[in-house]
Amino acid sequence: MTPAIIVMSLCALLPLIIIINYSVQDSFAGDHFYWVGLRWFEEISRSPEFWEAVLRTLIFSVIVIPLQFIIGIFVARKLFMKHQNPSFFIVLFSVPMLTPWLVVGFVWRLMMDPIYGPLSNAIQQAGITPDLNEVGWAWLTIIIMDIWHWTGLIIVLTFAGYLSISKSHFQAARIDGASPWSTFRYVEIPKLRKVLIIALLLRFMDCFMIYIEPFMITRGGPNVATSFLSLELIQTASIQFDLGKAGAISVFYLLVMITICWFLFRAMDLNSQPARSKT
Repeated sequence: MTPAIIVMSLCALLPLIIIINYSVQDSFAGDHFYWVGLRWFEEISRSPEFWEAVLRTLIFSVIVIPLQFIIGIFVARKLFMKHQNPSFFIVLFSVPMLTPWLVVGFVWRLMMDPIYGPLSNAIQQAGITPDLNEVGWAWLTIIIMDIWHWTGLIIVLTFAGYLSISKSHFQAARIDGASPWSTFRYVEIPKLRKVLIIALLLRFMDCFMIYIEPFMITRGGPNVATSFLSLELIQTASIQFDLGKAGAISVFYLLVMITICWFLFRAMDLNSQPARSKT
């Protein structure tokens, strides 16, 4: 595994070193750099726009992730319990997450077009006029789009977790007279915990870095209502060409991801400790 570790280390460490270098310097004309220390970190810490973008990103994640897990676990459980040949449905639910992000945003923008959009026209038949220039409709469209796009990941991972559960556990639960809810709570969830933690990590990373889809749908509007932190970073780096500030925001991204990963992997390790002690 040494060659793979070396390649992955280079792919991860070199961009990280460059980003950290940008975050402590100021650039002039794109090729002249001057040491400024922690100036950019102090600037973003005092920036209301930065913290508002962080708050919008967190609110979006808190709304979307629980809904995806509820739907994903429910569908995966039904497929495992009720269907003898669920392969077709697994492939079907995998199609959205295999669709390129740019295409997803473009398609949903067309679907909500007030004149030609089929989804918009269907809603108008109920006497409601959707308008992406309104904050509520913009958020609702992006939330539904993300649920459609990524719930399949939860379904696939959860279904794979169900396949790893021994049938003897379900047989023992039936013999003991456990209700479906008790079986789900005391048998299925503990056995799926590691899979769900990994799924939570993947989904949080995707939600915290979401950019292309909302940009294609709303361009960050109306005003800045759907301008998430990723869009703030892209605009700072590529439009304003403020590489130092963009580097500081990227380091903030990295610290958040490392913190969340540490907590989630710590949770996985704590859950596995009792089993280790028994052996």
